[in-house]
Amino acid sequence: MDQQALATGFLWFLAFLFSTTVHEAMHALAALRGGDPTAYHGGQVSLSPIPHIRREPIGMLVVPLLTALTQGWAIGWASTPYDPRWAAHYPKRAALMAAAGPAGNLMIAVVALVLIKIGLAAGWFIPPDSVTFEHLVTAPDAGKTFLGELLSIFLTLNVLLCAFNLIPLPPLDGASVIGLFVPESVAYRFRELSHTPMFQILGLLLAWRIFPVIVGPLFELILKAVHPSLGYS
Repeated sequence: MDQQALATGFLWFLAFLFSTTVHEAMHALAALRGGDPTAYHGGQVSLSPIPHIRREPIGMLVVPLLTALTQGWAIGWASTPYDPRWAAHYPKRAALMAAAGPAGNLMIAVVALVLIKIGLAAGWFIPPDSVTFEHLVTAPDAGKTFLGELLSIFLTLNVLLCAFNLIPLPPLDGASVIGLFVPESVAYRFRELSHTPMFQILGLLLAWRIFPVIVGPLFELILKAVHPSLGYS
C-alpha cells in the first residue's frame, strides 16, 4: 500500500475505534439506566477506548488495525458485559440495552451528515467527480479534503455498523431489539434461543451473507442524503 492508502486505512481504524467505543458505551449506559451496573463497574460507561480495548483487545485493536492497514477499511468486534439474570428478568430493558448501541452509531452518522451538509453549503466541500465510501465530498485545499474524508468515513462506517448490528439474527443486537415489539414472555424465550452457541454461529454466517446485499442500497441512500440533486452511478 502507498502512503495515501495507509493514511486512509489509519483514518478508518480511528473511526472504527471511536464508533465502536460509542456503541459499547451506549450499551453500558442503557444497562446502567435499566438497573444493571455490571458494565459500569467494568468501566464500560466511558468514551475512553481503553476499557473496551482491555475487554476485547483482539477485536478492538489488533484485527481492525490489521484490516485497516492492509485492506483499506477496518473490521472488528467488541462486547459489553451484563448480568444475564437481569436480562432474563427484564427482557424489555435488555432489548433497550441492545438498541442503544446501534442508536449510538446512528447519532454519529447524523452528526457527520450535518457537518458535511454545512461544509457543502459553506463552500468548504464540493461534490467529487466520483464517490467512494471515504470520498463523499472533496475540497479545494488539503486541510478541508482531509476533513471531508474523515467525515465521509464516519458517515459511511456508522450507517453500515448500525444496519449490520440491527440484522435480527443472533448474536447481533437486532435479535434482542425484537424484544421491544413482542410480549415479554416471547422476548424471554427468543432471548434464550438466541444465546444458544449453535444459533449464534448460524446467525453470524447468515448475517455475513445478507449484509453484502444491503450495502449497495445503503450507500445509495447515503449519496441521496449528501447529494440529493446529483446522480452517481
